[in-house]
Amino acid sequence: MDWPPAALRASARPAVTVGDAVLSYAELSRRVDARASALARAGVRAGSRVPLVAAPTPDTVIAYLACARIGAVSVPIAPSAGAAARAHIETNAQRGALPDDAALILHTSGTTGPPKGAVITWTNITSNLDALADAWQWTGDDTVVHALPLFHVHGLVLGLFGAIARGGALRWLPRFSPAALAAAIAPGDVVFAVPTMYHRLADAAADDGEIARGLRRARLLVSGSAALPVREHQRLAALGCAVYERYGLTETLINCAVRAGGPPAPGFVGPPLGGVQLRIVEVPADADAAGDAAATPDAPAPRRPDAPPGTIGEIAVRGPNVFSGYLGDDRATAAVRDAGGWFYTGDLGARDAGGRVRVLGRRSTDLIKTGGYRVGAGEVEDALLAQPGVREAAVVGVPDADLGERIVAFVVGDGDAGRLAAAVADQIGAHKRPREVRFVAELPKNALGKVRKAALRAAARHP
Repeated sequence: MDWPPAALRASARPAVTVGDAVLSYAELSRRVDARASALARAGVRAGSRVPLVAAPTPDTVIAYLACARIGAVSVPIAPSAGAAARAHIETNAQRGALPDDAALILHTSGTTGPPKGAVITWTNITSNLDALADAWQWTGDDTVVHALPLFHVHGLVLGLFGAIARGGALRWLPRFSPAALAAAIAPGDVVFAVPTMYHRLADAAADDGEIARGLRRARLLVSGSAALPVREHQRLAALGCAVYERYGLTETLINCAVRAGGPPAPGFVGPPLGGVQLRIVEVPADADAAGDAAATPDAPAPRRPDAPPGTIGEIAVRGPNVFSGYLGDDRATAAVRDAGGWFYTGDLGARDAGGRVRVLGRRSTDLIKTGGYRVGAGEVEDALLAQPGVREAAVVGVPDADLGERIVAFVVGDGDAGRLAAAVADQIGAHKRPREVRFVAELPKNALGKVRKAALRAAARHP
């Protein structure tokens, strides 16, 4: 790909800032050219698969863009990956054939086995960035500010590739802190962050006016990678800050986004992006949490038609954003993408009458079947977060001899367990109340701040 854009390669304009290091477009282009030449001398060609340990340094940025320049396929690796995890990624990335325009092999979290390599193409990336540019009024005048890792879609595809593709700039903080992020925001900047970061920013801003003023300087505050609770929207709105959510996955990049220029939509991730089709598929009553019947490349799992507004079901998407498949694993690909090109996300969601989408959690962990009812964990979590003294909440279902599954809530904050359960029952229904509320000092989370529900389910099985 022609990144940095040829029209800017001699420009003295800032392109990428990493910590205190500032690279102009001219300097970035010079260093990318030099790295591309070095890779070529080492035998790297178009289609070669290049593992990259995504350390928070300018060299990581240069390496990604150099691979793009010569058509090599980048294989991101987290700096914290252990020896076994790194060896698996490096070995797995050499399996199978690739499409001609393959750009990245992004490895999934591996919740159902070893991480799978999702093949992302330049068609996926460029079409998705164009759709986001339309939704967010994103131009070459924008500087993107974030403190996200460069081995996930959010920080890498949106944060780095998006900023450079638009001809704008990226200001990347190698380490997140509320004070550092707020100080890095100049008037009119675009900020990408995850819910955990916004939670900490709201906490810090309550005691530090400079942090609130920094956030208010942004043109656009974007949240993704997990749902931002309505309560956090309200806390930030009280500081004069509107946050716009978007929704995506490794395999699909970004599917939905609340459009800039209009009001934010707390509780919703917006309508589908231009070019992305989305439907809600009812989960069969006899389906287990992992999915429908086993699939093969020749016989994908049976699926159901689009459900009416208000129905909770699995989110399915189709469009140029959907990945080409899992590298060397046709069976795994067939299990999530049908013959019509629909990708079944494993996420639970619902649409309102206006087409706005609400994400309610993962089908495998957040659809709780209790007492003959189906309950979305996200709805219970929102009800808990609306209660005084609750700072964070996560809800899981665990086996129960009487109910099938019972709802267990983990809460960070203060309060009375009985009062919280009663408040949930009053707000959203008695059958959705937690049968047990546990107060904890913190919730287990991954590198992007997503709650590790498997760890909570394991903890909930023990007194």
